[in-house]
Amino acid sequence: MTQVEIDVEKGAAAPSPYVPRMARILEAEQMTETERFFRLQMEGEPLRYEPGQFVGVTVFGVGEAPISICSSPTQGDVFELTVRSVGMVTDALKTFKKGDRLGIRGPFGNRFDYEGMKGQDILFVAGGLGLAPTRSLIRYVLDKRKDYGEVTILVGAREPKWLLFRNELDEWVKRRDVKTHVTVDRCGPEWKGCVGVITRLFQKIKMDPARTFAVIVGPPVMFKFTVLEALAGGVPEHRIICSLERHMKCGVGKCGHCQIRGIYVCREGPVFTYEQVKKLREGI
Repeated sequence: MTQVEIDVEKGAAAPSPYVPRMARILEAEQMTETERFFRLQMEGEPLRYEPGQFVGVTVFGVGEAPISICSSPTQGDVFELTVRSVGMVTDALKTFKKGDRLGIRGPFGNRFDYEGMKGQDILFVAGGLGLAPTRSLIRYVLDKRKDYGEVTILVGAREPKWLLFRNELDEWVKRRDVKTHVTVDRCGPEWKGCVGVITRLFQKIKMDPARTFAVIVGPPVMFKFTVLEALAGGVPEHRIICSLERHMKCGVGKCGHCQIRGIYVCREGPVFTYEQVKKLREGI
């Protein structure tokens, strides 16, 4: 155990947002060439979080990275993360396995307004790694299925090999109480599903815009064009929901990394309506 880990152990009970607590990895799986999935459990008090929030993950001796929680609090005292290798910390996480320990700060940020969505239809649109934070709300809604109207899930990826949660996608496609469509931009002959950009999937669905919430999370280009599709379908700007989780850093509004036109995204977000995002987009 390093000196930093010893100091963390001593301060584990302190309710400080600056001090990481220890979590143990229950499961680790390489999902794609660059994404790794973790199921974790805090040592001591469980992590109490909401769909849409994120945590700071510490690899002692290397650094910290902000990661969106991809599980639902309905799953009990465990929580799940999907990590893409894009830097020193996330690259280091590729070597972590079941039984290893990590430092966790948080949870941080606001949540998806699942209470305000009750009784309404929900359209989920997730591109690439955007499925990870979106999955937190999808799992919550499916676990509370009777509380919501029609549920539609649209998922896109560059190629089949980059699709996340393949087994769950297959399960969602088979469910009769959910309409799920998956597409890839390009593929080989082994792929039997839809081919094309995710906006093409809008041709396969019907929605009542007055009672639909559209939850859209993905890369900026995908977000831009899927928002245009939702608007063209009549969904009001305040009912289009997104997550700016790519802007996260410290989680407590101190580093300024996430600041957009005076707004600290880690504190006032990362979940926003498109109506709110329009006011920020000049700085994005």
